[in-house]
Amino acid sequence: MADRIASDTSDSAPLLVVGSVAFDNVITPFGEKEHILGGAASYCSFAASYYTQVRMVGVIGNDFGEEHLNRLRSRDIDLEGVQRDESGPTFFWKGKYHENFNRRDTLDIQLNVFENFRPDLPESYKDSEFVLLGNIHPALQMHVLDQLPGNPFVLADTIDLWIEVERDALLALIKKVSLFVINDTEAEELTGESNVILAGKKLREMGPESVIVKKGEHGAILFHEDGMFAIPAFPVTDLRDPTGAGDSFAGALIGRLASRNRYDFSAIKEAMIYATCTASLTVEAFGCDRLESAGSATIKERAKSLLGLISPN
Repeated sequence: MADRIASDTSDSAPLLVVGSVAFDNVITPFGEKEHILGGAASYCSFAASYYTQVRMVGVIGNDFGEEHLNRLRSRDIDLEGVQRDESGPTFFWKGKYHENFNRRDTLDIQLNVFENFRPDLPESYKDSEFVLLGNIHPALQMHVLDQLPGNPFVLADTIDLWIEVERDALLALIKKVSLFVINDTEAEELTGESNVILAGKKLREMGPESVIVKKGEHGAILFHEDGMFAIPAFPVTDLRDPTGAGDSFAGALIGRLASRNRYDFSAIKEAMIYATCTASLTVEAFGCDRLESAGSATIKERAKSLLGLISPN
C-alpha cells in the first residue's frame, strides 16, 4: 500500500488520470538532466497517489523501460490504461529555463507515439467518479468524457497551444467540466482580460462550475458560485526545476477531493492547500524525484505551515 494522507471520510473514490507520458531533457541555472520521466500524466499521478487510488491512462513507446513502470507501481498507481506502442519512442521534450525561472524555451519536441495516441479507457475505469484530463488535445479530452456513462467530477487542464490553435474545441470542452484549471497568462489569452479577477469570472461564464487561475510563485485563485478564495504559494527556497509543478498541483487537488469524495466550495479550498504544498515538492528536484520520494509526512507538515501563514489566528 502506498504512503497516503488520511482523509476524514471512509468514502475515498478512485481517480482517473489521462495525459501524456514523456521523457524530458531539462536545463536550468542549476544544471542539466537528461531522460527524466515526465509528462502530465506522470506528475499528476504521482501527486494524486498521496491521496487516493490512481487509474492512469497514457501511451509509452519502445524505449520505456520496466524500471519507470515500477516507479509508478510503487505508488500503487493502476497502469491497466497505459498503452505500449512498439512502433516508436516515447514523447520527448527538451527545454531550458532562464535565470528567474519565469520564462522557458522549448528546444526540441518530438511527439513520437503520442502523435497517434487515442485514450480508450479499460472497462474497469469507466465507473470513475473523479477524472483529471491533463493538458492534451481538447478533442482527446472530449473523447474521454464520451466514454464515461455517469456524471463524474471532472478537472481539466490546458496549455496556451490549444488556446491558439484549437480554441473552438477547447471552449466546447470547458462547458462540460466541473473544474477548469488554467494559469494567469492563459486566462488572459482565452478571455482577453488582463485583470485576473475579471478573467476568472469570465471563464466561469463559459460553463465550468469552478475555475482556478494559477499565478505561479504568487499562488492561485478559486472562482466558485459560493465565492472566491486566494492562496499564496508555499515559500520554496530551494528551486531546482519547475517542470510539472502545475500538473502536480492539479493531481494533488483532485486527488484530495477524491479521497474525501467531496467537491463543494469548502472541500476545494482545503484541497488547494494540499495541492500547493504537494506542488512545492516538485520544484525542489529535477523531474518527479522529490515529488515521488518526499512522503506524506512532509506534505502534511507543509500544509500545517501554510495554514499558519494564511490563518489570522
